Amino acid sequence: MKALDELTFDNRFARLGDAFSTSVLPEPIADPRLVVASAAALALLDLDPAQAEQQVFAEIFSGHKLWADADPRAMVYSGHQFGSYNPRLGDGRGLLLGEVYNDAGEHWDLHLKGAGQTPYSRMGDGRAVLRSSIREFLASEALHALGIPSSRAACVIGSSTPVWREKQERAAMVLRLAPSHIRFGSFEYFYYTKQPEQLKELGEHVLAMHFPQCLEQAEPYLAMFREIVERNAELIAKWQAYGFCHGVMNTDNMSILGITFDFGPFAFLDDFDQNFICNHSDHEGRYSFSNQVPIGQWNLSALAQALTPFISVEALRETLGLFLPLYQAHYLDLMRRRLGLTSAEEADEQLIAKLLKLMQNSGVDYSLFFRRLGNDPAAQALASLRDDFVDIKGFDAWGEEYAARISREDNGTEQQRQTRMHAVNPLYILRNYLAQKAIDAAEDGNYEEVRRLHQVLCNPFTEQPGMANYAERPPEWGKHLEISCSS
Repeated sequence: MKALDELTFDNRFARLGDAFSTSVLPEPIADPRLVVASAAALALLDLDPAQAEQQVFAEIFSGHKLWADADPRAMVYSGHQFGSYNPRLGDGRGLLLGEVYNDAGEHWDLHLKGAGQTPYSRMGDGRAVLRSSIREFLASEALHALGIPSSRAACVIGSSTPVWREKQERAAMVLRLAPSHIRFGSFEYFYYTKQPEQLKELGEHVLAMHFPQCLEQAEPYLAMFREIVERNAELIAKWQAYGFCHGVMNTDNMSILGITFDFGPFAFLDDFDQNFICNHSDHEGRYSFSNQVPIGQWNLSALAQALTPFISVEALRETLGLFLPLYQAHYLDLMRRRLGLTSAEEADEQLIAKLLKLMQNSGVDYSLFFRRLGNDPAAQALASLRDDFVDIKGFDAWGEEYAARISREDNGTEQQRQTRMHAVNPLYILRNYLAQKAIDAAEDGNYEEVRRLHQVLCNPFTEQPGMANYAERPPEWGKHLEISCSS
């Protein structure tokens, strides 16, 4: 493991030049202090987690110090926001500090969020507040632990710097890690500003750095686009299967790598609700839970438009047509696994649809239902769950179908089924009320709760002694927290 001054930088994106990003130094925040750090994320940089306890660690990731080999850049991009095209967005409060090359041969972007004003701040102060930084940190690491592709979060640094939002808060910075921070909107920017040379340069960079296998194909750009479609189909299937709501699926928040990033007003479902809107500012419900699938396809079509100089419209349209079948296949596979099924039958899709309708009509806790279904033999588990449903007869009928379906599985004992289910059905998820309790404590200067919650979420499938309170249904107030884009 390495010390902070032993990291190896290879700033490939910065070398693309000023057409793609602007050189900006981070603006320090006052009295920096470590709020929380992820040892697993720091290990991606080959960093010894003990380095996080040093004051110099807080100073570097609060803008006070910088490596000589770092090259901080604010990236430029545009994007469709709530369906309307915004011609110039860019990193308004974040900086790509540089790319670290680890011993495994991987490149990791070090992206510092809340680093101050940039040319793309659009009248903003360029700051992030403590609450949003904690939420992004927890979400990044929780999604990764669930097996959902995501950017990672290495640390949150708090400060005494005041920031005004709806009220006065304190500034913080979160260090985000990803193999790339290029997004759909990066391509849109050069396409709509009619910069064909830069658009091609960006495309060649992305192909060489992130999709080198596509260069071996007859049409590299088409092969890359197909892989992006495939990755996003799988990503959104995992969001839907695990009840994750992103909240702001603008094209500038969609990674070219098909990973979850740019966390804002996200939420995991508590009571199952297909129409749940997690973003208090989303008055039309564009990014509701049920809309994430069609919006994912819409966003891919926006990317396809920006790639028309390289790929025929017919080929793009054909490739876009793969999204929904791929999504449905991934989603069905995930939901079968959540129900303990290892084979496929035609009626499985209807079995899942009936269950979700029953859950919708009864406000059943989405995550705990699947966990509890795997706690006991099927008949016993169904009996313990039936009182959660308003339509008990309807659930009993579903239970009979499920029990019959399980009986047709020829894959081990009931105990093995339960073990399989517990391996994919989390006991602990990042509920908004748990995040809020950790934030409230942190805003009072107590970071123990956010650190404890982080540790619990890093091992979501295994019961942890003394942590039963993190696996409970939320109190009524915890189901109705208003989360907006403001951070």
